[in-house]
Order: sequence, then C-alpha cells, then structure tokens
Amino acid sequence: MGARILSEKFKIEIIQIPIPEGTNVIIGQSHFIKTTEDIYETIVNSCPSIKFGLGFCEASGDRLVRHEGNDEELRKLAAETCLKIGAGHVFVIYLRGGWPINVLNAIKNVPEVTRIFAATANPIQAVVIETDQGRGLLGVVDGFKPVGIEDEEKIKERREFLRKIGYKLK
Repeated sequence: MGARILSEKFKIEIIQIPIPEGTNVIIGQSHFIKTTEDIYETIVNSCPSIKFGLGFCEASGDRLVRHEGNDEELRKLAAETCLKIGAGHVFVIYLRGGWPINVLNAIKNVPEVTRIFAATANPIQAVVIETDQGRGLLGVVDGFKPVGIEDEEKIKERREFLRKIGYKLK
C-alpha cells in the first residue's frame, strides 16, 4: 500500500533560534500535555541550581504554548520561541547556570519525550515544514559546517581543554 499525498502544497521555513549570551538550548519533541510539568520536575531533580525556561507546543485541544520554568526571562523566551516554531509537540528549553549534559539523559528518559533535535549554545536554526494540516519540525542546523579534520595539535588541545574544565581525569 503506497502513501497517499493529501496536498502537494507545502512551505519550508528556516527559523533562527535566539541564544542569549551564557545560555544553552535544548530542542525536542514529545507527545502529551504533561510534558511541561514532567520536564520541569526532571530538570530540578537533576540539577537543582540550574535556571531554565521551558515551552511546549500543544498539538490538539486548546493548541496553546504551555510553559514552565524557574527563571521568568528564560520561561518567556522559551514560550516565544515555541510559538515562532509553531510545530506540534515541539519543546524548547533554555538553560543558564548549567549545561545540557547535566540534564539531557534525564530528559531523554521522560516517558513522553520522543526525540531530542539538539542541545547547544551554537547559533541554531529550526527547519520547519508547513502543510495544509499544520507545521512540523524537520530538524535543526546546529552551528556551522566543518572546515577540515583535526590534526595532532588540535587533538591535544581538545583533550587538554576537557581536562581543564573538569570533564576528564588529569
């Protein structure tokens, strides 16, 4: 049985995601209204000192951007960014005072989370498709295109950097 095309009309939009100085963003997808509260609890239980805001695009019912967080500026930014993306069941989390690595595995284990598109402080763009039915997040452009392959000097720099910031043993 082949796929049936409901409409050949669609539009693809690239949306620049704002990343304030000193902030990281996680963009993912989920499937249920309780996502906002479950992710909130997951973040504060994983890293209680982290500041964050969370937005979630509800895909049915009231179809609102639901939002939570413990930092009003980041909460507002997450809600506004979700509204700009406007794709069903997408969530955006802005973090400050911590890193995605501190909370990412716990977020992945939230039962309703279906995928993570990115966790970054790099410039990031959302690639959104719009059809007659609505909008979907196809993926993200995270950072920039590579310019080459690391040499021995860059390998050494990378390894030293990870030890300097405490992510690897001396």
